[in-house]
Amino acid sequence: MDLIRHLSQFLVLAEELHFGNAAARLGLAQPPLSQRIKRLEDELGVKLFERSSRRVTLTPAGRLLVPEAQDLVARVERLRNLMTGSAHEDGTTVRIGFPSDLGGTVLAALIAAYRARLPEVRLSPAEMGTAAQVAALLEGELDVGLLRHPVAAAGLGFGAILTQHPGVLLAEDDELAAWATVHLADLAGRALVLSPREAEPGLYDETLAGCRRNGFVPADVIAAGTAEFTLGLVLSGTAVAFGPPAAPPGTVWRPLAGAPLAWRLSTAWRGEPAPQVEDFAAVALRVLREDAGLVAEGSVPALRVAPRPATGFLA
Repeated sequence: MDLIRHLSQFLVLAEELHFGNAAARLGLAQPPLSQRIKRLEDELGVKLFERSSRRVTLTPAGRLLVPEAQDLVARVERLRNLMTGSAHEDGTTVRIGFPSDLGGTVLAALIAAYRARLPEVRLSPAEMGTAAQVAALLEGELDVGLLRHPVAAAGLGFGAILTQHPGVLLAEDDELAAWATVHLADLAGRALVLSPREAEPGLYDETLAGCRRNGFVPADVIAAGTAEFTLGLVLSGTAVAFGPPAAPPGTVWRPLAGAPLAWRLSTAWRGEPAPQVEDFAAVALRVLREDAGLVAEGSVPALRVAPRPATGFLA
């Protein structure tokens, strides 16, 4: 058992006194958090929380553990920061987490720009969903991540949040492919491909909520862990997908009218960021704006208006 990790999660729950709220802060589902608290109680041989249907409270043993856990976690954090700083001074590797849907050209531009800025630093990129990045950052297995919001995790710092307004990817023979702009409600009756919820819980929930608010309740939601699987489903006409302006052969990409969906992205790190982490955050901010077309949080692109075929209605 990773005692420090479990103590960190204990402290979050001790602050929230609510399993759902604590799990959201930690980027976890509620059942895994409950299991980890139970393992910590078994390891220490005491009950730390009283649980009822109405509330969660600390036991006397739990209250006694809080200051001791805070001291232990802080000491380990200082030790990790010292070792990380020493490693960076020696020119060793910076470990970076990237989302799987970032896109090959954007990933290449990020790596090239960072190498140009810090040629002496070696990079170790890893493809990870947001939930995995949060866990890896908290456990010291990543130095910096590029993850999707909403995220609430104690101990993490975040760079500036940028927004991407995705469009819809359709099979080229889909009737909607003839339209210049698609409303979410136009997708009614279709299935939707999304990243698995366990990988991107915040993005998954916000995307479906945005769809429902705008008149699109997917006939089915299909979890896809790879771009190839997503593309295959779209090409087959089985489902549609959301994403940035890119259309592989056999597909078309169309903007969504009114930019109803906002996918938010930022860098993240644990504790005080090392200089190399700050440099990566600055590089990522520039490249994501210039190469990926992301905009400051809250910005909305101009609506592209065009008549729909055969109806004359505005798209």
